[in-house]
Amino acid sequence: MSESREFCPRCGDPVPERRDPLPGEPRGRDALLCDDCYFEDFDLVDAPDRIEVLVCSGCGAVRRGESWRDVGARDYTDVAVDEVAEALGVHVDAEDVEWGVEPEQVDENNVRMHCRFSGVVHGTLRSAEVTVPVKISRGTCDRCGRIAGGYYAGIVQVRADERDLTPAERAEALDIAETYVADQEADGDREAFITEVNETDDGPDVKLSSNRLAQNVATRITESLGGSFESYPTLVTEDGDGNEVYRVTFAVRLPKYAEGEIVDPEDGDGPVLVTGVSGRLQGVRLATGAEYTSAFADAEAPDATRLGTRDDATETTVVTVEDENAIQVLDPVTYEAKTVPNPAFVDGNADSVLAFEHGGDVHLVPEAGTETTVESAPDRD
Repeated sequence: MSESREFCPRCGDPVPERRDPLPGEPRGRDALLCDDCYFEDFDLVDAPDRIEVLVCSGCGAVRRGESWRDVGARDYTDVAVDEVAEALGVHVDAEDVEWGVEPEQVDENNVRMHCRFSGVVHGTLRSAEVTVPVKISRGTCDRCGRIAGGYYAGIVQVRADERDLTPAERAEALDIAETYVADQEADGDREAFITEVNETDDGPDVKLSSNRLAQNVATRITESLGGSFESYPTLVTEDGDGNEVYRVTFAVRLPKYAEGEIVDPEDGDGPVLVTGVSGRLQGVRLATGAEYTSAFADAEAPDATRLGTRDDATETTVVTVEDENAIQVLDPVTYEAKTVPNPAFVDGNADSVLAFEHGGDVHLVPEAGTETTVESAPDRD
């Protein structure tokens, strides 16, 4: 009685009984080869003869397929290592695979990658060494090409209503734009960039790569600095499919009054130091130190008269504190002793205070950060 066994189809030697191959494993004749015949044609590693890597000379992005990717590599050797790691293939039968790579910098544009592999195949430890030449080529990615060509789709114009922007407002508006765009880039949006910033006498014009980006920047500026914006589209061309392409200007209009301005709402209760303009106009009454809030939601105090700014206030000497409602100080202009209202933000033991003179009247002004020293029901216009 003969024994039923399987035999290697190449050399005829008997082979042990094996399980059915899993998906992706060799089938048919190759699956029945004995180990000796199997390893005659076995390649542990499948490696390309040569790799060419296209790197953007502007931003360092790498071209992969039809797109550019930011790889975050420290230098071109890191790029070569990453590209070789993606191009190498290890045989499907290999288990417990370990590998290492040693780059050899031939010159600025060429790197030889010496790769070593080991793995267990059919219970046998196998190893392999391959050398892959990598050539670094330089080009310009779509994003850097657009930036160099001055491409933009949206504009954010930052202005103020009936006044000049303050230096702080200019700086904060630009910081909001730059921070938001940088965040988008960090999240992987390679199409997010600022093309140009033009500083005009009226305010900055920020050119951005997309209308969506420009709209989001305008939204964040008004959320932080108050005011509102309107959009004005302009037809510039048609794309290859005949769709109209618009360039949109987002006109940001900051509130009529800025933080730090001193205004008189002309409601009989005296001047107000403006402390907030997001939503409603907010401030502190200089005569009492009480909080002030405009009744109007457009952050504008109707018929308010501009008197000056906090920066116009100067330090002056306290002569005497008459009582909780009155204090005598030196006029910062004439140096005469004058009795003025004693607001709650003044320290009763202070030897000096900030004072602001307008039209012969002296008003005390709180130091920055000490505006809200007393709470009261908000004023209403």
